Amino acid sequence: MDGEVRNADTGADQLEVTVVGDEGSPRLDRVLATRCPDLSRSRLKALILAGQVRIGTAPVRDPAYHVGTGDTIIIDLPEPAPAEPQGERIALDIVHEDDDIIVIDKPAGLVVHPAAGHATGTLVNALIAHCGTSLSGIGGVRRPGIVHRLDKDTSGLLVAAKNDRAHQSLTAQFADHGRTGALERGYLAFAWGVPSRPHGTVDAPIDRHPHAREKMAVREGGREAVTHWEVRETFNGADGRPVASLLECRLETGRTHQIRVHLAHIGHPLLGDAVYGPHFKTKANQLGLESQAALSALARQALHAYLLVFEHPSSGEIMHWEAALPQNLLTLKLKLQAAL
Repeated sequence: MDGEVRNADTGADQLEVTVVGDEGSPRLDRVLATRCPDLSRSRLKALILAGQVRIGTAPVRDPAYHVGTGDTIIIDLPEPAPAEPQGERIALDIVHEDDDIIVIDKPAGLVVHPAAGHATGTLVNALIAHCGTSLSGIGGVRRPGIVHRLDKDTSGLLVAAKNDRAHQSLTAQFADHGRTGALERGYLAFAWGVPSRPHGTVDAPIDRHPHAREKMAVREGGREAVTHWEVRETFNGADGRPVASLLECRLETGRTHQIRVHLAHIGHPLLGDAVYGPHFKTKANQLGLESQAALSALARQALHAYLLVFEHPSSGEIMHWEAALPQNLLTLKLKLQAAL
């Protein structure tokens, strides 16, 4: 989105989009869909029809209205109605819990917070049932205690805050990305191929994919994204030649799908990643039969958040946790090591 401000009178957020010359004279709804990727087309259409989209001071209620070069489009975003997720008794693998924080070893398949298509059965639903009303809220949408996320199909360590003070401390630490503080996040990634160097850094901006809204992509003008990687182990295929590797990745930023996008960008997408590595699917034929079976049974990207380090919000103690590979990733690793 081009710019975000706050309406001093209403307290509502506003977005400002200025139409540039290479956009010609296109429809209002198409310009906004391109320039405001965080808002769905249906949400944008509803805002237009409700008179929440203006050019100058005049509301424009026609999605097909043709905008002109230099027009400034202002979108008023009403405060979202608070979501009210209900507590659900969902089993959690709790690594640590005290009055301020709870650290979870999240299984693959568990969505972190309610969203379109996942109104129930999320980590938030589980946390509400487990922690009760002490959880910290975030903004106008209730996502209690959540300060960072893991993709649905990524397993591993995740911390949630149990009160506002803890939430503020953790949010600041995650925003700093460990540049000046103790925060560390480490991931184990099974990737196709073997990098030509033992370690390296991907420094490439990430933004919404221009055509597929569910994907992210390396794009000029996107948000800064930095991933450091190191080869831990290499695996041979059935023919005895290297076919895959185990990488340790450390994040210096926290963009959506960052590791998945960056590794695909350098030609080493994750095993099992159907979104960012579909063209590598046939590489499974180079694996031994048992390795192929283990990868097929995994049915997700082979990524695990194994390391989490941060400063405790109350005591200031440096807290350090490591989570072992879940059984399906451990099985994949053992089969790859045996080249079976």
